[in-house]
Amino acid sequence: MTVNSDFLKKKATDVRIDIVRQIYHSESGHPGGSLSAADILTVLYFHEMNIDPKNPKAEGRDKFVLSKGHAAPALYAVLAEKEFFPKEELLTLRKLGSMLQGHPNMYKVPGVEMSTGSLGQGFSVSVGMALANRLDGNAGRIYTLLGDGELQEGVVWEAAMAAGHYRLDNLCVILDWNGLQIDGRNEDVITVTPVDKKFESFGFHVTRIDGHSYEEIAAALTEAKKMKGRPTAVIAKTVKGKGVSFMENKAGWHGKAPDLEQARQAIEELGGEL
Repeated sequence: MTVNSDFLKKKATDVRIDIVRQIYHSESGHPGGSLSAADILTVLYFHEMNIDPKNPKAEGRDKFVLSKGHAAPALYAVLAEKEFFPKEELLTLRKLGSMLQGHPNMYKVPGVEMSTGSLGQGFSVSVGMALANRLDGNAGRIYTLLGDGELQEGVVWEAAMAAGHYRLDNLCVILDWNGLQIDGRNEDVITVTPVDKKFESFGFHVTRIDGHSYEEIAAALTEAKKMKGRPTAVIAKTVKGKGVSFMENKAGWHGKAPDLEQARQAIEELGGEL
């Protein structure tokens, strides 16, 4: 399938604008890791996955699980852009009574396949989904996005062990490798490298890409579909806070909302208006 980079860039930019809007209006949230994941989610939802917003529970659909659940603003922005629900809902993020809470809720938000928040558990559930699809003869693929700091959770490696053991070639794990977590550089908190060799040791096919290149993201997902007898791990090198100059590569923007002037500047840099 040909990659329409101009189309995907426009969608990803709109997603980034909506991420900033959501978090500004809610006065809380996680902009850094939401912005770093925007291109990956855009390729998944607007190029790769077999999904239908008009029939979100369709049999045989592909499923996405946001294992790094704190990046919910990115997922919400993509789902709204894909017309799973009206965009007006985005400005209710984290408000009392809103369906859009700080972490995704599968019972309230159309298009959310799994409630996530406790790091590592989304990956574990994805393994179960992939195994269930195999047992049911369901052709749908399972995609999950992990943060690199999330790899410090032991349950991640239990899930990887199971995925490799059962040779789940219908599972694709994508790592949002932006190098930062709430307390600073991953390498200073707890080293998780060499992550490629770790996944390979569990039987994964591993590929490294630029997580902001639409062509490389799409090619890696195509490669994963062709892989037989092995799950795939895509290590996507990204920039935390991508697209907003004063947020890029700053750990302090992991979980902090911009004020009015910062929100205006961020959205202007992205080509929009607050």
